[in-house]
Amino acid sequence: MPTTPEIATNAAPISQRYLNFQDVWKFTRGQGVKVAVIDTGVSAHPRLSLTAGGDYVGGANGLEDCDAHGTIVAGIIAGKDTGHGFAGVAPDASIITLRAQSAAYELKGTQHREAGEPAKGYGPLGALGAAIVHAVNIGAAVVNVSLTYCSPSSKPMRDDGIGAAVKYAYQRNVVVVAASGNRDGDCQSGNDNIVDPVHPDKSPWDNVTLNVSPARFSDYVLAVGSVSPKTGQPSTFTVPGPWVGVAAPGEEIVSLDPNSSGLTSRKGPDDKGNTVGFQGTSFAAPYVSGLAALVRARYPHLTAGEVIKRIEQTAHAPGGGWNPYVGYGIVDPLAAVTADLAADMPNPGVGGIKTDKPYSYQLPIPAPEPAPDHRPRNAALVAAGAILLALILGLLAVNPLNRKPPE
Repeated sequence: MPTTPEIATNAAPISQRYLNFQDVWKFTRGQGVKVAVIDTGVSAHPRLSLTAGGDYVGGANGLEDCDAHGTIVAGIIAGKDTGHGFAGVAPDASIITLRAQSAAYELKGTQHREAGEPAKGYGPLGALGAAIVHAVNIGAAVVNVSLTYCSPSSKPMRDDGIGAAVKYAYQRNVVVVAASGNRDGDCQSGNDNIVDPVHPDKSPWDNVTLNVSPARFSDYVLAVGSVSPKTGQPSTFTVPGPWVGVAAPGEEIVSLDPNSSGLTSRKGPDDKGNTVGFQGTSFAAPYVSGLAALVRARYPHLTAGEVIKRIEQTAHAPGGGWNPYVGYGIVDPLAAVTADLAADMPNPGVGGIKTDKPYSYQLPIPAPEPAPDHRPRNAALVAAGAILLALILGLLAVNPLNRKPPE
């Protein structure tokens, strides 16, 4: 896919500034953590520490990216820092690339495709599950999945293999981060009313009309929604769901250019000369994968579930608590790597696994201060008044007001 080179600048991209990674790097830069990017492949780039993990599409090694998607994702996670401008979230982490989908390869017999499989391009559900398992087996500590498969809840998803794969990863202490999905293609509509304001105690899972995989396996996956770094509001394209754990910027994206040694922020031009910016939950997820790498580097003793829980607990909780667009809130990288989380602090689930009734930890509202006790002050004032009155009366006794002056 053609991309438009980004003009070199010393200014950090808005999403990078929004999440304040500059201060986080004083504590951790993700050194020693391997992050698997299961995507459209990742092109070799001078600002990536990159290892070939495999190719489930073209039979190569994963170092080919015809779609630009995987390289953008990898750059957000671990693009090397040059001291100014753009850098990945965890610049000292390394990337393992596994290609599991590509729009450049057409799926034969698309009229017979499985529910949830891409209508255009190639990348069967089974390939994603196999890639996740392989990533775990070759040493990934974090797995980023920015590929999504959608299907109406009325139809079978046939993603049992993906569910088994993410469970396999979780049980082997690997953090899997997944995009929550965009409102396009099979994900066009659904889940808009999963929270019932009339029955707030009802589980949002009961109202799901659109399944998104692998995000829906929230026992084992940290699913990420998208927000605008300009407003902090949910992106119009982000798919809501009871599985959403946190949110991160998915707009105004700048990352490594798969077609050069520089940066890019736009795909195209097409045959009409048009370009379009990169956006989507696909690009929100790698911000969280990079954060998971930072947490794992700083706290290597934490389990996968504890890493997820820490990221969720330190997110900026929305006003009403958990919601299906941003989950427990927008991630706070600095808090995630520095917060001293109290043992009795409410958490989003047990062992990092979300419960049927999501809730977000919010700072307790301070109790109103007790009304001031004015009794000592009043007693003192009364006593002072009595003394003053006695003095006045004494003076009057000595010098009556109408006393005639001596002649």
